[in-house]
Amino acid sequence: MAVFWIAFYVLFPVLAIYLCQKYRTMSRIGGVVLCYIAGLLLGNLKFITGGHVDIIPPGFKNTQDLFFILSVAFALSLIFFSLDIRRWTRVAGKALLSFFLGTIAVLISAASGYMIFKSMIGGETWKVSGMLIGCYTGGTPNLAAIGTALRIDKTVLASTQISDVAVGALYLLLMVTIMQRILLKFLPPFRANKSAGVCTDSGMDFEAGDYESFSGIFSREVILPLLGALGLAVFIVAVGLGLTFVFPEDYAMVVAVLAVCTLAILASFIPAVRRIPMTFQAGQYFILIFCVVVSSMSDLKKLFTTAPAMVGFVAWAVFVALVLHAALAAIFRIDADTVIIASVAGVMSPPFVPMVAAALKNKDIVVTGVVTGIIGWVIGTYLGIGMAYLLRSL
Repeated sequence: MAVFWIAFYVLFPVLAIYLCQKYRTMSRIGGVVLCYIAGLLLGNLKFITGGHVDIIPPGFKNTQDLFFILSVAFALSLIFFSLDIRRWTRVAGKALLSFFLGTIAVLISAASGYMIFKSMIGGETWKVSGMLIGCYTGGTPNLAAIGTALRIDKTVLASTQISDVAVGALYLLLMVTIMQRILLKFLPPFRANKSAGVCTDSGMDFEAGDYESFSGIFSREVILPLLGALGLAVFIVAVGLGLTFVFPEDYAMVVAVLAVCTLAILASFIPAVRRIPMTFQAGQYFILIFCVVVSSMSDLKKLFTTAPAMVGFVAWAVFVALVLHAALAAIFRIDADTVIIASVAGVMSPPFVPMVAAALKNKDIVVTGVVTGIIGWVIGTYLGIGMAYLLRSL
């Protein structure tokens, strides 16, 4: 049975990717949701069947924990390899200001949410706050990294991410429908910067929208360099995990995660590493493994009891941050489209930028969204972990 679970963790994400690539309905649901549903159902058969069926073998938790840690570490390494931090210099000051105002807004909303919801969620709330800060400055990879570093309860982690998916769907709907009209009532309209270009000089061509495509990944031109990137990731992950034997247990995983992030970011400065094709997609595959593992380790009964409060906390973090971001932008006279795209890049991550830019009928903000989202990937894990420990000390 252990062999079945290992195969399930490795292969179901492949199936999820295939279904999302082939069927539009599945694409709308998303690979993350598919992996969470599959993991929850198989991992909770004992609860679902009233104790009649349980396919989790005794003593399998150590293997699950290993998959949990390794999936995050490899995802971070491979995604960060694709970063081009030099792009930061190509974004206008107003755009960067909008991103940092949005980050301040997220810090305030997550911290205030911690005060409001800690009695409902319990002792893990400070960790949830840290994950939400990381998630809403850079997306799911940061959430996974912070949850791993802080050793959060797997059910609480699953509840947080499932709530994020639900609230995120509503947030995204608002962003592509009525948010521009609302913000234009008190923010100036966008004025094009003719010097702005399109970011296409790395392995991620967000303008073309092929960041989710796995087409050609097994071709010789792609797979051989990608195997080299995986080898480098193995080295970085080994260094990170090696540090867990050096530092005290309470901080060992935090040090490991931050070490992996830092080493992968440094590796991205090497042109040969940064130009390896499809490292971002490979990293996303490991994120899907992470989703399957976490959901299979979650207690569905406990998930139902924590879900209402968690949805409230996540909704508070997202929408209070959005209101604060807009209010701060009004003070600095930042235009509505830049506020929207910087917010989307943080809350939803860069892959959602082209879709929202298309809905706004403004291709000139794609660069802004991609770059500010990349900044969020880089700083989100550090911010989230730091703020989590600060809240715990209050």
